[in-house]
Amino acid sequence: MINNSATINLQKNLITIKINERANQKDIIDCLEEKLPDLKRLYKEERIPIFVTGKVLTNKEIDEIRQIISSQINVKIDFDSPKVLGLHSIKKAFAREIESSETKFHKGSLRSGQKIEFEGSLVILGDVNAGSEVIASDNVVILGTLRGMAHAGAKGNRKAIIAANSIEAPQLRIANIVKEIEKGEEEPQVKKTYAYVQREEIVIE
Repeated sequence: MINNSATINLQKNLITIKINERANQKDIIDCLEEKLPDLKRLYKEERIPIFVTGKVLTNKEIDEIRQIISSQINVKIDFDSPKVLGLHSIKKAFAREIESSETKFHKGSLRSGQKIEFEGSLVILGDVNAGSEVIASDNVVILGTLRGMAHAGAKGNRKAIIAANSIEAPQLRIANIVKEIEKGEEEPQVKKTYAYVQREEIVIE
């Protein structure tokens, strides 16, 4: 069976490796191990950079793919997938099931100036106070009150959600969508606990 988990395209000043969005990491690695020796033979004195695109990759997957390419070819390697979480590093939106995503638990409340990032889902066992930040590539769950900034789906996953005992933040972010919450906008005495994306907007319930 032909492994087409990764395809290699040669251009004048760039070599593009496109990763199949449905391929798992093992098949991707196997495919690269098969195809890279042929690509290596094309290199002489040239140092044409390699650009990896297609599937949105985790940081671990990026590191593994970079290592296997570097072991064969000594050139600059860039990735389309964002290496850093955060709104400005999103390069493409994607959707996948996240119910079983890797989860990190943080015990205690976050004070102003504190920031936690995680590639997966984040559960905060406390409050997220004003001036603090919580950023996750999947879900953000806060067992206390959310008054600071929460960014779920930070690599573009619009299926991600934000949940808290009480949402009192001035701004929420899910994927590349931002919702500003003006004081007095929400109904008084109605506690909001859940935020998700619907029709290109963040809905808070």
